[in-house]
Order: sequence, then structure tokens, then C-alpha cells
Amino acid sequence: MNKVTVNSHYQFDMDFIQDVLQVNDQPTDFDLLKIGPQSSHIIHDNKSYAVEVVAFDKAEKLAHIKVNGNVYQVQVTTPLDLLLKQLGMDNLSSNKILQIKAPMPGLVLNVLVSEGTEVKKGDNLLVLEAMKMENMIKSPTDGIIKKIAVKQGDKVEKNELLVVFS
Repeated sequence: MNKVTVNSHYQFDMDFIQDVLQVNDQPTDFDLLKIGPQSSHIIHDNKSYAVEVVAFDKAEKLAHIKVNGNVYQVQVTTPLDLLLKQLGMDNLSSNKILQIKAPMPGLVLNVLVSEGTEVKKGDNLLVLEAMKMENMIKSPTDGIIKKIAVKQGDKVEKNELLVVFS
């Protein structure tokens, strides 16, 4: 059973049982017409609803949905999410990465950032040559470069510290 929270206030238990939507253990009958990739038209209890997904964050299971012109924040919590929370494993993905180490031995060909630079996840940080191949080391997180532990021309060993984030 999925827990659905609307606007951080209203909670519903929702599940599909034999292809029938159950809301708070009650079967819910509706007609759905998909209009576009992000929009649909729903008829429920003789009422018409124009529904559009405005924004969706898959990792957070959070959506902003516009219904008849009003935007609602919808958060979905699955049984797996609840189990991970009970086990204390619900925030593992939010642990901030504080440093990057060399994935292999090699030669630093170029350092593309400097200390104090603000970077986004996926930004290029430095070029490491290993086995005659150039490897672009990218930022695994958003952050600010606190320290660059290597400079152009340095030889590094596997797991040697390259960059520290603040």
C-alpha cells in the first residue's frame, strides 16, 4: 500500500488491487483520457478534472500536479520506503560526497577548476591520463571546491585524494 501525501497535509492510502484503484481501502471508479505526455482528463463522480504534471522528481517521489488550474504537491511513500526508514536506511542517498579519489593510477593532464569554485553534479573537474587514455573526472555532487590536492603533471596512485568539497 502506497502512502500519498498532498500538500504535506492530506494523507491517503492508495493501491491497485486487481486493476482497481483503492483509496483508503475503497474502490474508486474513474474514467481517464490521456491528452498528452504530461496531461490527462479525468471524470470521477460526474465531475471533470483537467490534470497536468507540472514537475516530477523521481528520486524524491515528489510531483507538482495541476488540477483544474490549482497546483498540488504530491509525495508518494512506498512500502519499501517505509521499510528503509524503519531500518534507518532512508537517508543514505542524501549523504554528501566530500571528496574525490583517483579511480586508477595515472597522470594529471589538466585541472579544470580552482579552489572556491562552485560546481554542479556532472561538471568537469580534471583530466586524468591512465593507460594512454584520457579520463574526464566529473563532479559527483553539487558543491564548492575546498581543496585541490593535485596539480597538472602530478602522478597519482589509485585512491589518492584529488579534490575536497566543502
